[in-house]
Amino acid sequence: MIPFRKSKKGIEIKIKVEPRSSKKGISGVFGDFLKVKVHAPPVAGAANEELIEILSGELGIKKSSIRIIRGSSSKVKTVEIEGINSIA
Repeated sequence: MIPFRKSKKGIEIKIKVEPRSSKKGISGVFGDFLKVKVHAPPVAGAANEELIEILSGELGIKKSSIRIIRGSSSKVKTVEIEGINSIA
């Protein structure tokens, strides 16, 4: 189960990103964080773009519904997903 918090527009998820990883995808839940591995380096927003792409594909949610609301230049981020009430 992915830990989340309800927000005004949907839900918020805390994510820990591992950039420059050899594998790509969600690697599990660690405490209150969802850990996501991305190939991209943390340069010019490339890792953030890949993070949104991975979440969109894995969770079956449109990319436009996902946005980083805190930590855009950090490995620890808070992502808001609009239009949903819960996540499995």
